[in-house]
Amino acid sequence: MKPPKKDVTDLDSDAARRALDYYLNPNPPRADENNPVWTLHKGVTADQAQEHAIALLRCAAATAHETAAHQDGSTRELTFALMHMMDMARALLEHNRAVQKAS
Repeated sequence: MKPPKKDVTDLDSDAARRALDYYLNPNPPRADENNPVWTLHKGVTADQAQEHAIALLRCAAATAHETAAHQDGSTRELTFALMHMMDMARALLEHNRAVQKAS
């Protein structure tokens, strides 16, 4: 009795995965000045970017505050310091926004 003939579709699963990854999931280029990690959509104004930065800082500070509330010691102090720096950056952006609107 002859052994069953292997079908052409029988592939080594690791080899198949590597081949598919090579063609379908190429390594992304490294970020540098000419290839940033992310960019703003075309048409986003400076005011819109500033408003979004303020909102991101507000969320980050709230996250840091909630995280610090569940920590002790120096980790808690460092997390509160991080929250304070985010609040200061947000205050600077909000002050800049107020000055721009006043002029």
